[in-house]
Amino acid sequence: MKKVVYLLCGLLCDSVVWDAQARALGAAYDVRVISFEGLDSMQAMADKVLADAPARFALAGHSMGGRVALEVYRRAPQRIERLALLDTGYEPAAPGEAEKRAVLVDQAQREGIGAIAASWGLPMLAPANRKDPALVQAVVAMVGRMSGPIYAGKTRALLGRPDATDVLQRIACPTMVICGEEDGWSPPERHQRMAELIPGAQLRLIDGAGHMVMMEAPGAVLGALQEWLALPPTTHEET
Repeated sequence: MKKVVYLLCGLLCDSVVWDAQARALGAAYDVRVISFEGLDSMQAMADKVLADAPARFALAGHSMGGRVALEVYRRAPQRIERLALLDTGYEPAAPGEAEKRAVLVDQAQREGIGAIAASWGLPMLAPANRKDPALVQAVVAMVGRMSGPIYAGKTRALLGRPDATDVLQRIACPTMVICGEEDGWSPPERHQRMAELIPGAQLRLIDGAGHMVMMEAPGAVLGALQEWLALPPTTHEET
């Protein structure tokens, strides 16, 4: 029986964001990619993951999906066999964050999601990757498959996120923190802090990639995930 690996999508992302890694890992693992359209709280998103999950599984989350992964761990730590957090964060909403996010959400509600696809998506890429037409089109098309209401709901979830510092400090399974070295949205320094808070965590910075690290550097991320999946169980996990 194959080990189950969940890959959780971020804010305006669908399964395409994980496509390269999911296809490659699918030969050896039962890979399940989850996005969160129609949900507007971290709690509901965590419930979606846990509803059909086996008793034990590996869990990786990107961006908003990383925050969902931490909420899943908060609720059911005994079920998480290993954890990977990619280009994400752990702090609660910052002062003024709601107002900043509201600008794009309101525009998407008024004009349609296509109105913000490029203005939201391009800054998520490393500067050099913004000149790659195929990559840019893939990101813009992915955002375009969403909608204003979907964006609004997921933004409500993000703004209502709890502080996960305490979760990081009690993680007791093999954990890898992965970040694009040029992620301007959730920078490497934040991921260094996360790795320091998680007992025994490993940090991997991906050269030449921004926030959409799985699409920008698919091979490097796949290699990091394969390394993560091969990490031995912790002493706690073996008992």
